[in-house]
Amino acid sequence: MKILIIGGSGFLGCELARQALATGNDVIATHLTGPGEVDGVEWKPLDVRRRDDVAALVDVLRPDVLINAAYRQTNWATTANGAVHVALAAAATGGRLVHVSSDAVFSGAAVHYDETCVPDPITPYGAAKAAAETAIQVISPESVIARTSLIIGDGGSTHESFVHALATGRREGVLYTDDVRCPVHVVDLAAALLELAASDLCGMHHVAGVDAVSRYDLGLLIARRDGVDFDTLPAGCRAGTDVPVPLDVRLDCRATQRRLRTRLRGAREFLASG
Repeated sequence: MKILIIGGSGFLGCELARQALATGNDVIATHLTGPGEVDGVEWKPLDVRRRDDVAALVDVLRPDVLINAAYRQTNWATTANGAVHVALAAAATGGRLVHVSSDAVFSGAAVHYDETCVPDPITPYGAAKAAAETAIQVISPESVIARTSLIIGDGGSTHESFVHALATGRREGVLYTDDVRCPVHVVDLAAALLELAASDLCGMHHVAGVDAVSRYDLGLLIARRDGVDFDTLPAGCRAGTDVPVPLDVRLDCRATQRRLRTRLRGAREFLASG
């Protein structure tokens, strides 16, 4: 199977590429500023904001599957418009689309969200992700939209790096005790996305871990696993700050998990220190 990973040089994109190659697929991946460090991948430069460039690349490659993992939290043109460009190209060539979305589409007012819940974003990033979801459902209703949460790995994620920087005093900031998500391991997420791509499923799917933990508790788990002094981690409350973001957003993944062989572990399991 020929798989095109849009945004393949990112943290998730590289894991997708590694796993797709390991199962014998022909893997092409795009990058904006530089290729990822995964041998065996055919790397292609691409700016998803340029509709004609997206259409031309997909038309030449004719992939069986497109997985869109490209985003920029502060850039509507990448996160929303870029996703639309990928969906249009997939529809034009008949490729199967798996689009990676986010729990940021929810406000947190309901706390628990399953696949039937309607987006109610309160941040520009959440609004861009919600707009992309809406467009994809119209352009390509047979596509998969996979909402996920904080992506953690074995040391390579943004949150893990932040925890280490805080613990060693290299960065200032706090880990919020009232900001709750359902973190997922990048290996589990990539495996689930590739499994969804190979299935006949379509529509909305939630792909996150089973544990709801605060960013502070997640930081403690990371620090303990890595032997970092967790007593130095600063805690705080996000409520009352002047940054409007969802506080407690928990993706209910039970419906999707019943359809998957891939087991979506919780943070307390995949960050266990021993």
